[in-house]
Amino acid sequence: MGHPPTGALGAVGTCVPHLRPPQRPALRGNLTFSAFHEHHCRLWLRYTHTQVGNRAAAQSVVDDACADLLENWDHVLEQESVPGYAWTVLREHVHSWLDKRGIQPALVGTASFQAAIRKLLVHETRDEFAAIESGLGLYSAISGLPDRQYDVIVLRYVLQLSAAETADQLGIEEATVRSHVRHARRALAKELCLPEPPELPAPPDPPDPPDSKE
Repeated sequence: MGHPPTGALGAVGTCVPHLRPPQRPALRGNLTFSAFHEHHCRLWLRYTHTQVGNRAAAQSVVDDACADLLENWDHVLEQESVPGYAWTVLREHVHSWLDKRGIQPALVGTASFQAAIRKLLVHETRDEFAAIESGLGLYSAISGLPDRQYDVIVLRYVLQLSAAETADQLGIEEATVRSHVRHARRALAKELCLPEPPELPAPPDPPDPPDSKE
């Protein structure tokens, strides 16, 4: 499948700096691929980079996903959730890239990911984290999570998006984000033979930017 032509966006998947943060896309009926791309591209690259391990490969995967979406954009707009459907397409491309190379997501073995799991599974005894700190059993535990739970953990605890931003990217409600976090925490604790984690609040959302002065 060929890539779409270069246009106002430049090459599909190529993110350029903005003078101001991208705004939420217009309602579905008026949503262009260009607007969707601008709103989601940077985060897609960040997420994909955590999975494939280098920026060049991440750019290629995102380019391919965007090409598929653009070629079928009318069909995409018919879906119940455009962001949710598009995220599924991105994830399929990430899985395909990893499967062809017979490798696991690059993020799992990193210190940042282990730190994120520690935030999820807070206990008083540090010895209980031996399996997490050494990486033993962690990939098995993570691979057992449903895709959406895994993605919520990566977006919330590794990439540090707010609950609202995570919901926006995945095309789900904020309450669903919180539910995914709760279920993932319990599942990971069980798989890693740790006590069930206490009901702790999710990471705080980033503070609102200060009001601009005239």
